[in-house]
Amino acid sequence: MMTALRLAIGWLAVLAVKTLGPAFGLTPSPLVSALCLALLLAVIVWTAFGVVHEAEALAELLGDLLGTLVLTLSVVIIEVALVAAVMLGAEGAPTLGRDTMFAVQMIVLNGVVGLKLLIGGFRYREQTYNLQGATAYLTVLIPLTVFPLVLPNFTRSTADGTMTVTQAAAFSLMTIVLYGVFLILQTGRHRDHFQQPAGGQGQDLPPSAAAAAIEADHPSHDAAATPRRPHLPLDSGSDSGNGNGGGGGGGRRSRIVVHCVRLLASILVIVLLAKGMAQLLDQVIVALDAPAALGGVLIAAIVFTPEAITALRAANNNELQRAINLCLGAATSTVGLTVPAVLGIGLLTGQPAILGLPPTEMVLLAVTLLMSALTFSGSRTTMLGGATHLVVFFAYLVLIFSP
Repeated sequence: MMTALRLAIGWLAVLAVKTLGPAFGLTPSPLVSALCLALLLAVIVWTAFGVVHEAEALAELLGDLLGTLVLTLSVVIIEVALVAAVMLGAEGAPTLGRDTMFAVQMIVLNGVVGLKLLIGGFRYREQTYNLQGATAYLTVLIPLTVFPLVLPNFTRSTADGTMTVTQAAAFSLMTIVLYGVFLILQTGRHRDHFQQPAGGQGQDLPPSAAAAAIEADHPSHDAAATPRRPHLPLDSGSDSGNGNGGGGGGGRRSRIVVHCVRLLASILVIVLLAKGMAQLLDQVIVALDAPAALGGVLIAAIVFTPEAITALRAANNNELQRAINLCLGAATSTVGLTVPAVLGIGLLTGQPAILGLPPTEMVLLAVTLLMSALTFSGSRTTMLGGATHLVVFFAYLVLIFSP
């Protein structure tokens, strides 16, 4: 019922935007533009929660790893669509792709990671995760982030943080290949690296009891761990453990199809609303004389709010590996998909995208990547790491409005 209502309101909003879209450029005051933008953003965020709901349902059918991957890719596709809509629909937005990617790294790697480590540390004192998986994410994330956001500032071909046609084509191809190899290994040979280690999930215990269970590896704690959900073939005879006979595979397949259709319908709503949002966002930022980077921050916050809530819930349930897959996966996927899209738009429109970060942002990015590598260098996490990440996140927020 809620899914149908969400989709109905979303498609009504799409119809309204298509009908009233030309009037967006004729709004009489910044207040009207801001109100229209707020309504549109509310619909987009609510629809994004629908994307999360369908992705979580697919996770129950496909397993946590594939379900998390579906959620991450869905959210990043929405983000790319919003960035593309603003870049194609408004002049003077050559830095939006850069600002959005940087905002995602700051929000996810500092804000969300910091909160989840604080929540998990407060409740369980220490949490375990799969070190190999976190290391794999960071190994891919560091070059994917540094090459487009830092390296353009130090090349001699251009002097404004842009790339030449040759550089843009080469870096786009390199990004796609590296991210593609990572996905193949993540879902294939190294699948176990991204799953919660045995005994890594705890009961809903007070902090002292949870810590004692972790330290002693008590059998009752291990028994409470949620078993790994294997990826069952679609034509399997059982319905993912529901005990039904030969008809289970067909029922499971049909549910997967239904959730996929709903997922795509929800994503399509957001993509179609993106153009109207782009027009209003540009008007509001200009009218309020707000920092240009605020557009990227707003897009990142809108798109990743549902996924951030899912990651925080996972940390609260002592499913730290799932939270890591969501956070580090979002950061990696954002760069892996946004860089080729932004560079491609720049080549098509003849307006080169500015990707190189200013010096202040480069320092924040370097600190964030270094801290992430240190935070996920051991097999357990604590509240101290979370507090440190949050300090960097608050510094980022201050520097947006007072650079």
